[in-house]
Amino acid sequence: MAASNPAPDALARVASRALRTDVSVEGVSRLSGGASRETWSFDAVTGDGRRHALVLRRDPARHVGASDRSTEYRLLVAARDAGVPVPRVRALLDEADGLGSGFMMDLVDGETIPRRILRDEAFEPVRPMLARQCGEIAARVHAVPLGALPALPVQGAAEQIEQYRSLLDAFGEPHPAFELGLRWLSEHAPPAPDTPTLVHGDFRNGNFVVGPDGIRAVLDWELSHLGDPVEDLGWLCVKSWRFGNTRHVVGGFGDLDDLLDAYAAVAGHAVDPEHVRYWVAFGTLKWGVICIAQAFTHLSGTVRSVELATLGRRVAEMEWDLLDVLDGGW
Repeated sequence: MAASNPAPDALARVASRALRTDVSVEGVSRLSGGASRETWSFDAVTGDGRRHALVLRRDPARHVGASDRSTEYRLLVAARDAGVPVPRVRALLDEADGLGSGFMMDLVDGETIPRRILRDEAFEPVRPMLARQCGEIAARVHAVPLGALPALPVQGAAEQIEQYRSLLDAFGEPHPAFELGLRWLSEHAPPAPDTPTLVHGDFRNGNFVVGPDGIRAVLDWELSHLGDPVEDLGWLCVKSWRFGNTRHVVGGFGDLDDLLDAYAAVAGHAVDPEHVRYWVAFGTLKWGVICIAQAFTHLSGTVRSVELATLGRRVAEMEWDLLDVLDGGW
């Protein structure tokens, strides 16, 4: 079902409250994103003609996960206070606003499309520094004080292995490579950290706003949880998030040594590359199982989508990548 455009007058009321001045709204446009969470950009224009580029991040009205956007809002506040580059949040929506469950934030200018970040000439000067910036930013994410966070689930290796084993079993299809992967992950799971830290949960190329100066913001915090911080580093290095530039392990733009050296400089401790490889293996399996789920969404008729069907075709790719990682590859 197509998303309904947010009413400009409702946007104007919330933006006026957030900016503490009367504004009108122009240029409402939906940005790319998932079907269950909507992202809209628009300009809030003051009486003297000044423009504020804003974004509405919301669930559709009456969405059952109404608390999700409130959690993401609080995460962005806590992350920004801890020095993580994130968009500044402006207002948390309430029911009277008539816009559903969500929040309003500043638009951060830059590029998010990985193909352009990895291939366009405009980003050639900045690409060599992105891996180090990822390491520094990830270390700041993992240092966000727990007391500043909203309630988040603890999802370490053991919990997630069981989660994805149950999900895989529910499909009723044989996937021997994933079964082997689950066994290997169980047998090689690292010890749970004494104190779980904030884990972004989707820290990768495609969720960074990149400009000529590098990474300007980290987006999409809805998968955040408490757990092993190295999970974020491994997810960043999953082959799928290199978007064809497989020789550069980190996001398709950088090398592992740069990532880990920068992380250690900020975090104050080194990370074992084998610990990262464990989470690369887990991330590869996780994405493969998600691709199965997306394909079933299409095949069941719940959402008919060429994109979802295409993700189903990628399952074999994930199986191959997982076997490669288990064999010591990257």
